[in-house]
Amino acid sequence: MKPDMMKKTILFTLTAFIMGCGQGSAQADARKKSIPKKTVKATRPKGAVKAPDFTLADLKGNRVQLADYRGKVVLLNFWGTWCGPCRREIPDFIELMDKYQESGLEIIGVTLTSGPPENIQRFSDRMGINYTLLTDIEVRETQTVTWEYGKATGRPINGIPTTFIIDREGYIVKKYTGPRPEHIFYKDLKPYL
Repeated sequence: MKPDMMKKTILFTLTAFIMGCGQGSAQADARKKSIPKKTVKATRPKGAVKAPDFTLADLKGNRVQLADYRGKVVLLNFWGTWCGPCRREIPDFIELMDKYQESGLEIIGVTLTSGPPENIQRFSDRMGINYTLLTDIEVRETQTVTWEYGKATGRPINGIPTTFIIDREGYIVKKYTGPRPEHIFYKDLKPYL
């Protein structure tokens, strides 16, 4: 074989080899891109029950239904302004909202026996609460909601704070009695966000 022909053959073989390697890599990259990422869907615990819908008033007097939050992960907290353990949780709830609202988290505080909305609003402003607070429309609707949640879960709400995690489809997936720190709530919320 002539030296010119030999150079061309080597050059052609080398070019084909390099291009083949590059295409293999590009094909592998294309396969990686086309494989859908597995979405981790939380498994709803056995015995999870549908969260009872309710209508209460926000602090401006607007009626708010739990159904308005369908498609969101809701941390539903029964609390009172007068309750020391409830107050300890507020900074953790504020942090959770700051960090995870964009991921679909909503926190709703059902405010029990805490006076008129203007008193609750002053308390909220002083604490820097950044989540929805609900109260009675006229008289004692919050007590009815408390009773309904106790009935739905098979255990009356006898103390506050009592908090529920409600998944995006409206099922109660976790209940807490007593205060919890942010990291505990987040650990249990994470699979649903």
